[in-house]
Amino acid sequence: MLKFCLIFATKYSYKNVVSKKEKLKARFKSLPNDFHFDELLRLLGYYGFKEVKTGKTSGSRLKFINDSGISIYLHKPHPGGIMKRYQLKQIKEILGL
Repeated sequence: MLKFCLIFATKYSYKNVVSKKEKLKARFKSLPNDFHFDELLRLLGYYGFKEVKTGKTSGSRLKFINDSGISIYLHKPHPGGIMKRYQLKQIKEILGL
């Protein structure tokens, strides 16, 4: 009985992860006015991008790179964390969405 519950919970959890990933991609494609920086970090992670630490004085300038060598340079929005529309459009073009 316990083994059955464990398998069911694992399958259910996997479906939720896929669903969240697809929902985030769809939300990003619509270029919303309230897309948050944290959401962008998750999205870039789905596409294999990792933040490159550029030094102590980089401040809010960030660089992301994937395994193919594609780079994305961003200015971290502050104080609110809401991404600018032009940033979303540029990232959408780089990701090919």
